[in-house]
Amino acid sequence: MNKYNILFALLLSALLITPAQAQSWQCNVPQNMSLARPKIELPPNPNAIRRTSIDGYIMALSWSREFCKSRGKRAANMLQCNSKIGDFGFILHGLWPEAKGPNYPQWCRKAALLPRAVVRKNICMTPSAQLLQREWAKHGTCMTHRPEAYFDIARLMFNAISFPDMDRLSRQYKRGDAITAAGLGQAFANENEDLPANAIKVKANRRGWLQEVYLCLGKDFMPRRCPNFVRGERDTNVIKIWRG
Repeated sequence: MNKYNILFALLLSALLITPAQAQSWQCNVPQNMSLARPKIELPPNPNAIRRTSIDGYIMALSWSREFCKSRGKRAANMLQCNSKIGDFGFILHGLWPEAKGPNYPQWCRKAALLPRAVVRKNICMTPSAQLLQREWAKHGTCMTHRPEAYFDIARLMFNAISFPDMDRLSRQYKRGDAITAAGLGQAFANENEDLPANAIKVKANRRGWLQEVYLCLGKDFMPRRCPNFVRGERDTNVIKIWRG
């Protein structure tokens, strides 16, 4: 990643509202706590390797409480779901480079095992060592040669986001005033200056429960209207939010 892109990322952090409701603020990893080491992540097959040009980015924000509802008892997910280091709302699934179409770049270079310091520094943003390893291998290697640079940019941008009151929004469904995908996107836009609602896509599971929120960014890391190939729910679809 060149110095100009880094400057744009810094500009984004200045433009967005200070993260008064950042999701990882309450996360605490004791210095004497040993974090699991991830395993090397490899592309599933040689055809999965794509070195297409970058035309923009997606920040994928995962709603942790829905994830933990069905996967929280799995050993691999305990750090995220057992409240040992924090009670997570949104976490960063990943910062993904995009192409002009759906064939986004991925698995661009062989990725070594992440240093322990990188895992510890980012575990409150993405509370899974293995997911950090995968995001670096699949997406980060297409953006920069150093995992530290990839995660520093991702963390700066994640910490710049102010999140809506998800507890309040989750209760609208029972009050008969269910929030839609467009409504949730607008709630994010309302909390973040210069983040328009058309730069946001919402993803739910087949039963209508919120899974992820995608923020669409241009090559300059500034919000842009989501391209047509970025999939999400229809604006009118009702979104249910699991509180945990």
